[in-house]
Amino acid sequence: MARASEFETIERYFAPLSAAAPGAYGLSNDAAVWCPNDGCEAVITTDCMVAGVHFLPDDPPDLIAEKLLAVNLSDIAAMGARPTGYTLAVAWPRDIDETWIAGFSQGLERAQTKAHVSLLGGDTVGTPGPLTLSLTALGEVPTGEALSRSGANPGDSVYVTGTIGDAALGLQVLIGTLEPQSAADRDALVRRYRQPEARIGVGVGLSGIASAAIDISDGLAADLGHVAKQSIASIEVEAAAIPLSVAACACVDKEPALWGAVFGGGDDYELAFTASPAHAAEIETLARSADTPITRIGVIKNVEDDEPGVWFVNPDGSVITIEQSGFRHF
Repeated sequence: MARASEFETIERYFAPLSAAAPGAYGLSNDAAVWCPNDGCEAVITTDCMVAGVHFLPDDPPDLIAEKLLAVNLSDIAAMGARPTGYTLAVAWPRDIDETWIAGFSQGLERAQTKAHVSLLGGDTVGTPGPLTLSLTALGEVPTGEALSRSGANPGDSVYVTGTIGDAALGLQVLIGTLEPQSAADRDALVRRYRQPEARIGVGVGLSGIASAAIDISDGLAADLGHVAKQSIASIEVEAAAIPLSVAACACVDKEPALWGAVFGGGDDYELAFTASPAHAAEIETLARSADTPITRIGVIKNVEDDEPGVWFVNPDGSVITIEQSGFRHF
């Protein structure tokens, strides 16, 4: 099959993804028209994924697409917002196979259907490599209710959704540095790396409950560190309270050194947030309504002589040294 031109590719694979958004004009205009509903503010975020950095070159294209949308929607969720649409910019290597593009668009369709959003526009260009994908997600939040990283208060509890460390362990499985004890554990960890789930339901439900929030993209230690810095606070995390999946538990029980990946590994895209203990019952209700586990893992403390930071402690109160504080691009 002859490779389609740029505009044929857009019409064939991406214009159908915009069909439910009148303001996208079928991707036939120079730009899209979008505005939030009355009483809401716009929330905008952009993430870029590069082959060999954010995903492995042989990862399935449909799963890469699902992850690309999910990591952006996770940022929207961390602001307490509801996603409404997205734009996409892609730099295809000139030798990319059209079947790869077809698979990528199929993954986007699945992911946007699940999240109830549509493609609004974007751009496609050629590149000598590597494959580079950039997605901008749009959302809306009631005016004045957007969550930030700077609102944590002394005495607030620290919570996380889901389980922590799976994605970092899944990456180790894929690059051959970790071999789980069972095929089921292997599949579970790889799936968490390749198919993160944006916690949109929890994010929207945190309005009026959370004092600060962030999504866990670079690692639990690093991302809680952002909250500590922005809130000018210290965060004490009870290591034993960090929720682990069955697969992750099996791995760290066999190799305790893998706790470093739990504390510092990225790509979980769970939400971490802080809230007053007075909201504990509401958080339990939110966990049930969103069908998402939410676990209390620590507390916000005053900054005294020390700089703002994150401390992981054992049940006996001793501080754990963190060797891997999070992913860094530079």
